[in-house]
Amino acid sequence: MADLQPLPETFDRALVVVAHPDDMEYGGSGAVARWTAQGREVSYLLVTRGEAGIDGLDPAECGPVREAEQRAACAAVGVTSCAFLDHPDGLVEYSVALRRDIAAAIRRHRPQLVVTGNLREFWDAGESLNHADHVAVGRATVDAVRDAANRWLFPGTGPAWDGVTGIAAAASPASRHAVDISDHLDAAVASLSAHRTYLDGLGGGPATDPAGFLRETAEVTAARLPGATAATPFEYLRP
Repeated sequence: MADLQPLPETFDRALVVVAHPDDMEYGGSGAVARWTAQGREVSYLLVTRGEAGIDGLDPAECGPVREAEQRAACAAVGVTSCAFLDHPDGLVEYSVALRRDIAAAIRRHRPQLVVTGNLREFWDAGESLNHADHVAVGRATVDAVRDAANRWLFPGTGPAWDGVTGIAAAASPASRHAVDISDHLDAAVASLSAHRTYLDGLGGGPATDPAGFLRETAEVTAARLPGATAATPFEYLRP
């Protein structure tokens, strides 16, 4: 398998756009910890509050719990700006309305790098299906980058911003780039561990062990990124 390339890091500001609390914490938050430690500004935009994500917890109670856990996860990697859009968890649709919401955030934060989750239909070579919310949000985010740059689209959401130079999709099966998180793996583990209620609700399995899961996946990725002992993969797109 071919080596991964270092993700371009020629940016001062990044905006993370994902569907649910915990989406960025399954590896990608290690890169965020690296960037904030370097003095870069990173903000988060959550499309839902993850209110339908725990079977044993009513959505009305679950939403505030998951929001609080996401804010704690952000704090673990040096992020203080975290906003929620309130689209319905599990029912997110790719739409002009979703593109508008994301484009408005891009215009507000003016990032050079936009980060999202896996926008492909699968997690791997074609056996494990991705969540529909992830696909909708990832694809809407890519299109919203272009939308935000077009001054004729979405009037009333702020001045156009054409400064995005790259889009990074975490955990994509099409990843050809990676970020060295050798010095930031502990922060990544702390960020995923902050989702304690959610992890307990999964009822077991490898993904419920933050340290074990993240260390194993980071080492596998690092084997393809020369010089790294821990790394997290990204699909990198240019607008």
